[in-house]
Amino acid sequence: MTVDGRTPPEGRYGARKAPRSRRTAVVLVTLGLAVGIAVAYVGYRNLGSAPIEAERSAFNTEPGNRMRMTFEVTRATPERAAVCVVRVRGIDGAEGGRKEVYVPPGGSSVRMTTVVASSTEPVTADVFGCSYQVPAYLSTTQPPTG
Repeated sequence: MTVDGRTPPEGRYGARKAPRSRRTAVVLVTLGLAVGIAVAYVGYRNLGSAPIEAERSAFNTEPGNRMRMTFEVTRATPERAAVCVVRVRGIDGAEGGRKEVYVPPGGSSVRMTTVVASSTEPVTADVFGCSYQVPAYLSTTQPPTG
């Protein structure tokens, strides 16, 4: 390279780097796109719309620090059993009680009612979450223990 018609001294600025080949750039861009698509797919599967959704429809207190709660469960796969965890909270917002509720196979939308006991006076109830991974002790085919 010349500046004002002069050539810089040999070795002063290091050797000139050979430009990257077009093939290397294409490989890197393709690899980047593949990784991006894989990350987007995994994110969609894990963070996309839930296969089971539950919404509380009613709740009321009962004697003895208990609360009756009704909730609606909507499933993408209604032929599979599910389990929902419901909870009650006290006036300070702390969880006072929790219960797993078995949702049998059936229609895509099912209304469930349960009573949850609390360690303090409950003021509200909600559905913590639902899953198709039903524990064996909630299965109706498992004989009762104890």
